Amino acid sequence: MVDIATRVYNHKWKIDPIVRSLIDTDFYKLLMCQSIFRNRPDTNVTFSLINRTKRIRLAELIDEGELREQLDHIRSLRLSRGESTWLRGNTFYGKRQMFRPDFMEWFEGLRLPPYHLEKHDGQYELTFEGKWPEAMLWEIPALAVLMELRSRAVTKDMGRFELQVLYARAMTKLWEKVERLRQIDGLKIADFGTRRRHSFLWQDWAVQALGEGLGPKFIGTSNCLIAMRREVEAIGTNAHELPMVYSALARTDEELAQAPYQVLADWHEEHDGNLRIILPDTYGTEGFLARAPDWLASWTGIRIDSGDPAVGAETAIRWWQAKGEDPRQKLVIFSDGLDVEKIEELHRTFVGRVKVSFGWGTMLTNDFRGLARGDALAPFSIVCKAVSADGRPTVKLSDNPNKAMGPADEIARYKRVFGVGEQVAQDVVV
Repeated sequence: MVDIATRVYNHKWKIDPIVRSLIDTDFYKLLMCQSIFRNRPDTNVTFSLINRTKRIRLAELIDEGELREQLDHIRSLRLSRGESTWLRGNTFYGKRQMFRPDFMEWFEGLRLPPYHLEKHDGQYELTFEGKWPEAMLWEIPALAVLMELRSRAVTKDMGRFELQVLYARAMTKLWEKVERLRQIDGLKIADFGTRRRHSFLWQDWAVQALGEGLGPKFIGTSNCLIAMRREVEAIGTNAHELPMVYSALARTDEELAQAPYQVLADWHEEHDGNLRIILPDTYGTEGFLARAPDWLASWTGIRIDSGDPAVGAETAIRWWQAKGEDPRQKLVIFSDGLDVEKIEELHRTFVGRVKVSFGWGTMLTNDFRGLARGDALAPFSIVCKAVSADGRPTVKLSDNPNKAMGPADEIARYKRVFGVGEQVAQDVVV
Protein backbone atom coordinates (compact mmCIF):
# COMPACT_ATOMS: atom_id res chain seq x y z
CA MET A 1 0.00 0.00 0.00
CA VAL A 2 1.31 3.45 -0.94
CA ASP A 3 2.49 5.71 1.89
CA ILE A 4 0.64 8.77 0.59
CA ALA A 5 2.15 11.25 3.05
CA THR A 6 5.72 10.22 2.24
CA ARG A 7 5.00 10.31 -1.49
CA VAL A 8 3.68 13.85 -1.13
CA TYR A 9 6.62 15.00 0.98
CA ASN A 10 9.47 13.40 -0.96
CA HIS A 11 8.36 14.29 -4.45
CA LYS A 12 6.01 17.20 -4.01
CA TRP A 13 3.73 15.23 -6.34
CA LYS A 14 6.06 15.49 -9.36
CA ILE A 15 6.21 11.71 -9.61
CA ASP A 16 2.46 11.57 -9.98
CA PRO A 17 0.65 12.84 -13.08
CA ILE A 18 -2.87 13.51 -11.85
CA VAL A 19 -4.59 11.57 -14.64
CA ARG A 20 -2.70 8.41 -15.44
CA SER A 21 -4.84 6.90 -18.16
CA LEU A 22 -7.75 7.55 -20.51
CA ILE A 23 -9.68 5.06 -18.38
CA ASP A 24 -8.99 7.06 -15.21
CA THR A 25 -12.58 8.15 -15.67
CA ASP A 26 -16.08 7.08 -14.68
CA PHE A 27 -17.55 3.98 -16.29
CA TYR A 28 -20.76 5.78 -17.25
CA LYS A 29 -18.75 8.15 -19.48
CA LEU A 30 -17.54 5.22 -21.57
CA LEU A 31 -21.01 3.67 -21.74
CA MET A 32 -22.49 7.00 -22.83
CA CYS A 33 -19.61 7.60 -25.24
CA GLN A 34 -20.35 4.34 -27.04
CA SER A 35 -24.05 5.26 -27.31
CA ILE A 36 -23.19 8.72 -28.64
CA PHE A 37 -20.62 7.22 -31.03
CA ARG A 38 -23.42 5.11 -32.44
CA ASN A 39 -26.31 7.59 -32.42
CA ARG A 40 -24.95 11.18 -32.53
CA PRO A 41 -21.27 11.03 -33.57
CA ASP A 42 -21.24 14.27 -35.61
CA THR A 43 -22.80 16.55 -33.01
CA ASN A 44 -20.49 19.40 -32.05
CA VAL A 45 -20.48 20.23 -28.34
CA THR A 46 -18.79 22.65 -25.96
CA PHE A 47 -18.05 21.67 -22.38
CA SER A 48 -17.24 24.30 -19.78
CA LEU A 49 -15.89 24.30 -16.24
CA ILE A 50 -18.33 25.80 -13.70
CA ASN A 51 -17.14 26.55 -10.16
CA ARG A 52 -20.28 26.84 -8.03
CA THR A 53 -18.23 27.75 -4.93
CA LYS A 54 -17.14 31.26 -5.89
CA ARG A 55 -15.17 31.84 -2.69
CA ILE A 56 -12.64 29.25 -3.88
CA ARG A 57 -10.67 31.40 -6.32
CA LEU A 58 -8.96 28.68 -8.29
CA ALA A 59 -6.89 30.96 -10.50
CA GLU A 60 -5.30 32.45 -7.39
CA LEU A 61 -4.56 29.04 -5.86
CA ILE A 62 -3.41 27.03 -8.86
CA ASP A 63 -0.46 27.93 -11.06
CA GLU A 64 -1.52 28.26 -14.69
CA GLY A 65 1.66 26.64 -15.96
CA GLU A 66 1.13 23.58 -13.79
CA LEU A 67 -2.50 23.35 -14.89
CA ARG A 68 -1.49 23.48 -18.55
CA GLU A 69 1.19 20.86 -17.93
CA GLN A 70 -1.38 18.46 -16.50
CA LEU A 71 -3.90 19.12 -19.28
CA ASP A 72 -1.22 18.68 -21.94
CA HIS A 73 -0.24 15.38 -20.33
CA ILE A 74 -3.84 14.16 -20.64
CA ARG A 75 -3.79 14.99 -24.36
CA SER A 76 -0.70 12.77 -24.72
CA LEU A 77 -2.45 9.71 -23.30
CA ARG A 78 -3.46 6.72 -25.40
CA LEU A 79 -5.22 3.53 -24.44
CA SER A 80 -2.66 0.89 -23.46
CA ARG A 81 -2.80 -2.68 -24.72
CA GLY A 82 -3.74 -3.94 -21.26
CA GLU A 83 -6.51 -1.37 -20.90
CA SER A 84 -7.88 -2.22 -24.31
CA THR A 85 -7.84 -5.93 -23.48
CA TRP A 86 -9.70 -5.27 -20.22
CA LEU A 87 -12.41 -3.23 -21.96
CA ARG A 88 -12.75 -5.65 -24.84
CA GLY A 89 -12.71 -8.88 -22.86
CA ASN A 90 -14.00 -8.18 -19.37
CA THR A 91 -17.53 -8.95 -18.18
CA PHE A 92 -19.48 -5.85 -17.14
CA TYR A 93 -22.92 -6.18 -15.57
CA GLY A 94 -22.89 -9.84 -16.55
CA LYS A 95 -22.31 -9.05 -20.23
CA ARG A 96 -19.22 -9.99 -22.23
CA GLN A 97 -18.00 -7.61 -24.92
CA MET A 98 -19.92 -4.63 -23.57
CA PHE A 99 -17.93 -2.41 -25.89
CA ARG A 100 -18.36 -3.05 -29.61
CA PRO A 101 -15.32 -3.58 -31.89
CA ASP A 102 -15.98 -0.43 -33.96
CA PHE A 103 -16.12 1.70 -30.80
CA MET A 104 -12.97 0.13 -29.39
CA GLU A 105 -11.06 0.72 -32.63
CA TRP A 106 -12.05 4.39 -32.46
CA PHE A 107 -11.21 4.66 -28.75
CA GLU A 108 -7.81 3.03 -29.23
CA GLY A 109 -6.89 5.76 -31.70
CA LEU A 110 -8.35 8.66 -29.72
CA ARG A 111 -6.47 11.78 -28.77
CA LEU A 112 -8.54 14.28 -26.77
CA PRO A 113 -9.24 17.57 -28.59
CA PRO A 114 -7.51 20.85 -27.61
CA TYR A 115 -8.63 22.88 -24.60
CA HIS A 116 -9.09 26.63 -24.19
CA LEU A 117 -7.94 28.21 -20.92
CA GLU A 118 -8.30 31.79 -19.66
CA LYS A 119 -8.44 33.59 -16.32
CA HIS A 120 -11.30 35.85 -15.28
CA ASP A 121 -11.98 37.39 -11.89
CA GLY A 122 -9.95 34.85 -9.92
CA GLN A 123 -11.39 31.84 -11.74
CA TYR A 124 -10.26 29.67 -14.63
CA GLU A 125 -12.43 29.58 -17.71
CA LEU A 126 -11.72 26.17 -19.19
CA THR A 127 -13.61 24.93 -22.24
CA PHE A 128 -13.45 21.96 -24.59
CA GLU A 129 -14.93 21.93 -28.08
CA GLY A 130 -15.25 19.16 -30.62
CA LYS A 131 -17.28 16.19 -31.77
CA TRP A 132 -19.42 14.95 -28.90
CA PRO A 133 -17.76 11.53 -28.40
CA GLU A 134 -14.34 13.22 -28.12
CA ALA A 135 -15.03 16.40 -26.15
CA MET A 136 -17.18 14.59 -23.56
CA LEU A 137 -14.21 12.56 -22.36
CA TRP A 138 -12.57 15.72 -21.00
CA GLU A 139 -15.18 16.14 -18.24
CA ILE A 140 -13.92 13.75 -15.57
CA PRO A 141 -10.16 14.23 -16.02
CA ALA A 142 -10.57 18.02 -16.10
CA LEU A 143 -12.42 17.98 -12.79
CA ALA A 144 -9.92 15.56 -11.26
CA VAL A 145 -7.04 17.84 -12.29
CA LEU A 146 -8.59 20.98 -10.79
CA MET A 147 -9.49 19.23 -7.55
CA GLU A 148 -6.08 17.65 -7.09
CA LEU A 149 -4.14 20.78 -8.01
CA ARG A 150 -6.10 22.56 -5.31
CA SER A 151 -5.11 19.82 -2.85
CA ARG A 152 -1.48 20.15 -3.88
CA ALA A 153 -1.59 23.92 -3.49
CA VAL A 154 -2.83 23.60 0.10
CA THR A 155 -0.35 20.85 1.08
CA LYS A 156 2.77 22.04 -0.75
CA ASP A 157 4.26 23.86 2.27
CA MET A 158 3.45 21.14 4.81
CA GLY A 159 6.31 19.33 6.50
CA ARG A 160 6.78 15.60 6.85
CA PHE A 161 5.07 15.29 10.23
CA GLU A 162 2.16 17.57 9.35
CA LEU A 163 1.48 15.48 6.27
CA GLN A 164 1.71 12.23 8.23
CA VAL A 165 -0.79 13.56 10.76
CA LEU A 166 -3.08 14.89 8.01
CA TYR A 167 -3.39 11.55 6.26
CA ALA A 168 -3.57 9.61 9.51
CA ARG A 169 -6.52 11.77 10.53
CA ALA A 170 -8.16 11.36 7.13
CA MET A 171 -7.72 7.59 7.20
CA THR A 172 -9.13 7.41 10.71
CA LYS A 173 -12.09 9.56 9.70
CA LEU A 174 -12.89 7.37 6.73
CA TRP A 175 -12.41 4.13 8.67
CA GLU A 176 -14.84 5.32 11.34
CA LYS A 177 -17.39 5.80 8.56
CA VAL A 178 -16.68 2.29 7.29
CA GLU A 179 -17.23 0.86 10.79
CA ARG A 180 -20.64 2.53 10.95
CA LEU A 181 -21.63 1.40 7.49
CA ARG A 182 -20.71 -2.22 8.13
CA GLN A 183 -23.48 -2.31 10.77
CA ILE A 184 -26.16 -1.80 8.09
CA ASP A 185 -27.69 -5.14 7.13
CA GLY A 186 -28.15 -5.52 3.39
CA LEU A 187 -26.13 -2.43 2.47
CA LYS A 188 -25.03 -2.07 -1.16
CA ILE A 189 -22.65 0.80 -1.80
CA ALA A 190 -20.26 1.86 -4.58
CA ASP A 191 -17.57 4.50 -4.96
CA PHE A 192 -18.76 7.39 -7.17
CA GLY A 193 -16.02 9.80 -6.10
CA THR A 194 -13.73 10.28 -9.12
CA ARG A 195 -14.80 13.74 -10.25
CA ARG A 196 -14.19 15.55 -6.97
CA ARG A 197 -11.58 13.37 -5.31
CA HIS A 198 -8.75 14.71 -3.13
CA SER A 199 -6.29 12.83 -5.33
CA PHE A 200 -5.96 9.65 -7.35
CA LEU A 201 -3.89 8.01 -4.61
CA TRP A 202 -6.52 8.87 -2.03
CA GLN A 203 -9.39 7.50 -4.11
CA ASP A 204 -7.41 4.31 -4.66
CA TRP A 205 -6.84 4.02 -0.89
CA ALA A 206 -10.53 4.67 -0.19
CA VAL A 207 -11.60 1.91 -2.57
CA GLN A 208 -9.25 -0.55 -0.89
CA ALA A 209 -10.53 0.51 2.53
CA LEU A 210 -14.16 -0.07 1.51
CA GLY A 211 -13.27 -3.42 0.00
CA GLU A 212 -11.61 -4.66 3.17
CA GLY A 213 -13.96 -2.99 5.62
CA LEU A 214 -17.30 -3.72 3.97
CA GLY A 215 -16.67 -6.96 2.10
CA PRO A 216 -19.59 -7.85 -0.19
CA LYS A 217 -21.48 -4.72 0.88
CA PHE A 218 -19.01 -2.82 -1.30
CA ILE A 219 -20.15 -3.51 -4.86
CA GLY A 220 -17.57 -1.59 -6.92
CA THR A 221 -16.21 1.72 -8.15
CA SER A 222 -17.13 4.08 -10.94
CA ASN A 223 -13.42 4.57 -11.73
CA CYS A 224 -12.40 2.25 -14.57
CA LEU A 225 -8.66 2.34 -13.91
CA ILE A 226 -9.08 1.51 -10.22
CA ALA A 227 -11.65 -1.16 -11.05
CA MET A 228 -9.16 -2.80 -13.40
CA ARG A 229 -6.17 -2.57 -11.03
CA ARG A 230 -8.04 -3.62 -7.88
CA GLU A 231 -10.18 -6.24 -9.65
CA VAL A 232 -13.53 -4.87 -8.52
CA GLU A 233 -16.69 -4.16 -10.48
CA ALA A 234 -16.90 -1.06 -12.66
CA ILE A 235 -20.19 0.68 -11.81
CA GLY A 236 -22.19 3.26 -13.80
CA THR A 237 -25.02 3.85 -16.25
CA ASN A 238 -25.81 7.29 -17.75
CA ALA A 239 -25.97 10.96 -16.76
CA HIS A 240 -27.70 14.30 -17.37
CA GLU A 241 -25.42 15.02 -20.31
CA LEU A 242 -27.50 12.85 -22.64
CA PRO A 243 -30.90 14.56 -22.20
CA MET A 244 -29.23 18.00 -22.02
CA VAL A 245 -27.65 17.61 -25.46
CA TYR A 246 -30.56 15.77 -27.08
CA SER A 247 -32.87 18.55 -25.82
CA ALA A 248 -30.61 21.31 -27.12
CA LEU A 249 -30.79 19.73 -30.58
CA ALA A 250 -34.62 19.75 -30.55
CA ARG A 251 -36.04 22.31 -33.00
CA THR A 252 -39.60 22.56 -31.68
CA ASP A 253 -41.31 22.44 -28.30
CA GLU A 254 -42.80 19.08 -29.28
CA GLU A 255 -39.36 17.64 -30.07
CA LEU A 256 -38.03 19.13 -26.84
CA ALA A 257 -40.74 17.45 -24.77
CA GLN A 258 -39.83 14.07 -26.28
CA ALA A 259 -36.04 14.44 -26.17
CA PRO A 260 -35.47 12.90 -22.69
CA TYR A 261 -37.42 9.82 -23.74
CA GLN A 262 -35.57 9.52 -27.05
CA VAL A 263 -32.36 9.29 -25.01
CA LEU A 264 -33.72 6.29 -23.15
CA ALA A 265 -35.15 4.71 -26.29
CA ASP A 266 -31.65 4.75 -27.79
CA TRP A 267 -30.26 3.36 -24.53
CA HIS A 268 -32.95 0.66 -24.44
CA GLU A 269 -31.68 -0.72 -27.75
CA GLU A 270 -28.18 -1.27 -26.36
CA HIS A 271 -28.58 -2.30 -22.73
CA ASP A 272 -30.66 -4.42 -20.40
CA GLY A 273 -30.78 -5.49 -16.73
CA ASN A 274 -29.09 -3.20 -14.20
CA LEU A 275 -27.98 -0.82 -16.94
CA ARG A 276 -31.61 0.18 -17.49
CA ILE A 277 -31.64 2.82 -14.79
CA ILE A 278 -33.71 5.99 -15.24
CA LEU A 279 -32.21 9.37 -14.31
CA PRO A 280 -35.40 11.45 -14.23
CA ASP A 281 -34.46 14.81 -12.71
CA THR A 282 -32.83 16.72 -15.59
CA TYR A 283 -36.05 18.65 -16.15
CA GLY A 284 -37.93 17.69 -12.99
CA THR A 285 -38.74 14.20 -11.74
CA GLU A 286 -42.49 14.70 -11.25
CA GLY A 287 -43.11 15.87 -14.80
CA PHE A 288 -40.75 13.32 -16.33
CA LEU A 289 -42.54 10.39 -14.72
CA ALA A 290 -46.01 11.82 -15.37
CA ARG A 291 -45.33 11.91 -19.13
CA ALA A 292 -43.09 8.82 -19.33
CA PRO A 293 -44.06 6.11 -21.85
CA ASP A 294 -45.34 2.90 -20.31
CA TRP A 295 -42.32 0.83 -21.40
CA LEU A 296 -40.08 2.80 -19.03
CA ALA A 297 -41.94 1.41 -16.02
CA SER A 298 -40.45 -2.02 -16.76
CA TRP A 299 -36.90 -0.71 -16.41
CA THR A 300 -34.80 -1.94 -13.49
CA GLY A 301 -34.75 1.21 -11.37
CA ILE A 302 -34.15 4.91 -10.85
CA ARG A 303 -31.20 7.02 -9.71
CA ILE A 304 -32.01 9.93 -7.38
CA ASP A 305 -29.49 12.73 -7.94
CA SER A 306 -31.00 16.04 -6.82
CA GLY A 307 -33.64 17.51 -4.57
CA ASP A 308 -34.77 15.77 -1.38
CA PRO A 309 -33.76 12.12 -1.92
CA ALA A 310 -36.61 10.75 0.20
CA VAL A 311 -39.15 12.77 -1.79
CA GLY A 312 -37.64 11.50 -5.03
CA ALA A 313 -37.83 7.89 -3.90
CA GLU A 314 -41.43 8.24 -2.73
CA THR A 315 -42.32 9.77 -6.11
CA ALA A 316 -40.77 6.79 -7.87
CA ILE A 317 -42.61 4.31 -5.65
CA ARG A 318 -45.97 5.95 -6.37
CA TRP A 319 -45.22 5.94 -10.10
CA TRP A 320 -44.33 2.25 -10.15
CA GLN A 321 -47.47 1.41 -8.17
CA ALA A 322 -49.62 3.43 -10.60
CA LYS A 323 -48.05 1.50 -13.50
CA GLY A 324 -48.80 -1.87 -11.88
CA GLU A 325 -45.17 -2.56 -11.00
CA ASP A 326 -43.99 -3.94 -7.64
CA PRO A 327 -41.60 -1.35 -6.10
CA ARG A 328 -39.99 -4.09 -4.00
CA GLN A 329 -38.53 -5.47 -7.21
CA LYS A 330 -37.16 -2.09 -8.31
CA LEU A 331 -33.74 -0.58 -7.61
CA VAL A 332 -33.36 2.95 -6.22
CA ILE A 333 -29.82 4.34 -6.37
CA PHE A 334 -29.15 7.37 -4.17
CA SER A 335 -26.16 9.40 -5.36
CA ASP A 336 -26.45 13.05 -4.32
CA GLY A 337 -24.58 14.65 -1.40
CA LEU A 338 -24.30 11.44 0.61
CA ASP A 339 -22.49 10.87 3.87
CA VAL A 340 -22.89 8.23 6.54
CA GLU A 341 -25.82 9.82 8.39
CA LYS A 342 -27.86 10.28 5.21
CA ILE A 343 -27.02 6.75 4.02
CA GLU A 344 -28.18 5.30 7.35
CA GLU A 345 -31.39 7.35 7.26
CA LEU A 346 -32.31 6.52 3.66
CA HIS A 347 -31.57 2.83 4.15
CA ARG A 348 -33.82 2.68 7.25
CA THR A 349 -36.61 4.47 5.39
CA PHE A 350 -36.64 2.45 2.19
CA VAL A 351 -35.21 -0.99 2.88
CA GLY A 352 -37.89 -3.58 2.20
CA ARG A 353 -39.91 -1.10 0.12
CA VAL A 354 -37.42 -1.03 -2.77
CA LYS A 355 -33.99 -2.44 -3.49
CA VAL A 356 -31.68 0.22 -2.08
CA SER A 357 -28.20 1.09 -3.33
CA PHE A 358 -25.84 4.03 -2.86
CA GLY A 359 -23.29 5.77 -5.05
CA TRP A 360 -21.04 7.51 -2.51
CA GLY A 361 -19.07 10.40 -3.96
CA THR A 362 -17.27 13.40 -2.56
CA MET A 363 -17.64 12.62 1.14
CA LEU A 364 -15.94 9.31 0.48
CA THR A 365 -13.01 10.50 -1.64
CA ASN A 366 -12.54 14.08 -0.39
CA ASP A 367 -13.73 14.53 3.19
CA PHE A 368 -10.81 16.49 4.62
CA ARG A 369 -13.08 18.94 6.44
CA GLY A 370 -11.40 20.31 9.54
CA LEU A 371 -8.24 18.26 9.05
CA ALA A 372 -5.80 20.80 7.62
CA ARG A 373 -5.39 24.45 8.65
CA GLY A 374 -9.06 24.87 9.37
CA ASP A 375 -11.16 24.02 6.33
CA ALA A 376 -8.48 24.72 3.73
CA LEU A 377 -9.03 21.25 2.23
CA ALA A 378 -12.81 21.08 2.55
CA PRO A 379 -14.46 19.92 -0.69
CA PHE A 380 -16.22 22.41 -2.92
CA SER A 381 -18.72 22.23 -5.77
CA ILE A 382 -17.26 22.24 -9.25
CA VAL A 383 -18.72 20.72 -12.41
CA CYS A 384 -17.86 20.46 -16.10
CA LYS A 385 -21.00 20.48 -18.22
CA ALA A 386 -22.02 20.48 -21.86
CA VAL A 387 -23.08 24.11 -22.41
CA SER A 388 -23.92 23.97 -26.11
CA ALA A 389 -24.68 21.49 -28.88
CA ASP A 390 -24.40 22.47 -32.56
CA GLY A 391 -24.37 26.07 -31.40
CA ARG A 392 -27.56 25.81 -29.33
CA PRO A 393 -27.42 26.29 -25.53
CA THR A 394 -28.07 23.42 -23.17
CA VAL A 395 -30.30 23.66 -20.10
CA LYS A 396 -30.53 21.72 -16.86
CA LEU A 397 -33.38 22.41 -14.44
CA SER A 398 -32.84 19.68 -11.82
CA ASP A 399 -35.08 19.03 -8.80
CA ASN A 400 -32.96 21.62 -6.97
CA PRO A 401 -33.13 25.09 -8.59
CA ASN A 402 -29.69 25.88 -7.19
CA LYS A 403 -28.31 23.34 -9.70
CA ALA A 404 -30.11 24.86 -12.69
CA MET A 405 -27.98 26.08 -15.60
CA GLY A 406 -28.55 27.71 -18.96
CA PRO A 407 -29.64 31.09 -20.39
CA ALA A 408 -32.56 32.66 -18.51
CA ASP A 409 -34.88 32.72 -21.53
CA GLU A 410 -34.19 29.07 -22.31
CA ILE A 411 -34.69 28.08 -18.66
CA ALA A 412 -38.10 29.78 -18.80
CA ARG A 413 -38.96 27.92 -22.02
CA TYR A 414 -37.89 24.56 -20.61
CA LYS A 415 -39.93 25.14 -17.45
CA ARG A 416 -42.96 25.83 -19.60
CA VAL A 417 -42.47 22.83 -21.88
CA PHE A 418 -41.76 20.42 -19.02
CA GLY A 419 -44.37 21.87 -16.67
CA VAL A 420 -41.96 22.68 -13.85
CA GLY A 421 -43.65 24.65 -11.08
CA GLU A 422 -42.33 25.85 -7.75
CA GLN A 423 -39.23 24.03 -6.50
CA VAL A 424 -37.57 23.82 -3.10
CA ALA A 425 -34.02 25.17 -3.17
CA GLN A 426 -31.38 23.23 -1.27
CA ASP A 427 -27.80 24.17 -0.50
CA VAL A 428 -25.29 22.70 -2.93
CA VAL A 429 -22.28 21.61 -0.90
CA VAL A 430 -20.67 19.24 -3.41
